[in-house]
Amino acid sequence: MSFNTGLSGIRAAASELNVTGNNIANAGTVGFKGSRAEFADVYAASVLGTGSNAMGSGVITGDVAQLFNQGGINYTENSLDLAINGNGFFVTSNNGALSYTRAGYFGTDNQGNIVNNFGERLQGYGVNEASGEIQGGVPKDLKINTRAAEPNATTVVNSTLNLNSKDLPPAGNPEFLPSDSSTYNSSTSVNVFDSLGNPHVLTKYFVKTGGAEWDMHLQIDGEMIGTEKLEFSDTGKLTSGTKTEITLEGLATGAKDLKFDLNLENSTQYAASFAVTAVAQDGYTTGDLAGLEINDEGLMVARYTNGQTKVQGQLALATFANQQGLTPVGKTGWAQSSESGEPVIGKAGSGTLGRVQSGALEQSNVDLSEQLINLIVAQRNYQANSKTIQTEDAVTQTIINLR
Repeated sequence: MSFNTGLSGIRAAASELNVTGNNIANAGTVGFKGSRAEFADVYAASVLGTGSNAMGSGVITGDVAQLFNQGGINYTENSLDLAINGNGFFVTSNNGALSYTRAGYFGTDNQGNIVNNFGERLQGYGVNEASGEIQGGVPKDLKINTRAAEPNATTVVNSTLNLNSKDLPPAGNPEFLPSDSSTYNSSTSVNVFDSLGNPHVLTKYFVKTGGAEWDMHLQIDGEMIGTEKLEFSDTGKLTSGTKTEITLEGLATGAKDLKFDLNLENSTQYAASFAVTAVAQDGYTTGDLAGLEINDEGLMVARYTNGQTKVQGQLALATFANQQGLTPVGKTGWAQSSESGEPVIGKAGSGTLGRVQSGALEQSNVDLSEQLINLIVAQRNYQANSKTIQTEDAVTQTIINLR
């Protein structure tokens, strides 16, 4: 009996050494979750059960439990390095076979798919191209669209400015000439864009004609296109000419006719220097992909060289009723099992799911100092159980040697 008891102890100690050694080997593995060996004692039992004074028959390894506590976060320079703060797993697909991981090493393949360093594709939700909204439903392969952003023609220009009430009409009311600054009081310019993304310079020249009256001469790309009368109240508020419809036909670029509204609402005539306090227009040229950012909800936002941004998708996270029931499949991944239950897949930050940290990686949760102590304990347990077998052998030899 003592041989079997000692042998079971050696096996248990060897199991603990294996588990501890694996933890130590993966102390630097991103997304790795340490394990621990859990043991249970053994008692021989008859059909009628175990007696109250039964002697133990050794030990068995009850389970090798996975420890899913949070690992430390290490920040990197790569926006596609991802870490999860809180509960959940990244979902990856290998030709349709799903696995779950905390290792956030991601990049792109030659087709633009977001993949880990084993070529497994990250799963998430796509975008409705028409509305720009995230599409729910079944997650699919996330892909970065590297196509240039389409241009957008200007439809409105909002400009807020102040014309100096102390200004006088140009001397002798000379004929307005854009090339002669003595024929106007002030000017300002802004770029507008046609349907092909070509920029055109809109210039506004202001000529005072009376105490509260001004002429605004409009020029696009050096061509005069019209004049608008501006009138201000005795409190300096713009009362006439707040909105002007501008049309430029027959563009040499081959684009559609340029049509937009010039809005001067909230402009003033105060006793202060000419100043443009705000200007904005809704057009932009084409733009190349300049970078990709992923926020804490997993939204993938593309940045373009024209200053625009566009949501390209949202990654999915998964959680399980029993995480310890997941089956390790290597490559720092796990697979669903009957013990883990079905995955609950959703968007980061929803329900019990954690949030995503871009430009960071979750380190192994292994505590090396604790593992080294476990090594010492396992080694002593191994030696002690070997002593049990050695002592039993000595006793047996004594009996055999009896004459």
